Amino acid sequence: MLFAGIRETLSKFVQSPFGVVRAEEELVDPAKVLREKCEQEKEAQERFAKLQECNTRVNSRKATAETCVEEFWDFLEVVDKCIAKDLFDHLK
Repeated sequence: MLFAGIRETLSKFVQSPFGVVRAEEELVDPAKVLREKCEQEKEAQERFAKLQECNTRVNSRKATAETCVEEFWDFLEVVDKCIAKDLFDHLK
């Protein structure tokens, strides 16, 4: 009975290298939030449209050596640059 009470108390807290965090608090990854925001910016939308256009073109062909890797990396580059400028401001 004593151990059950201690286990219950300990289960409410998670030891973290950044201090004690309540287990029931929902942690939000700032990179994920920023990624969603950055994906909506104009330049990212333009790159995503080019990626979609390439995917449509590639998928419409039965046999092609073309891939959309370049368009994919271009899209990720724009989003990652957007995230990088604000990410460390959100970290504690």
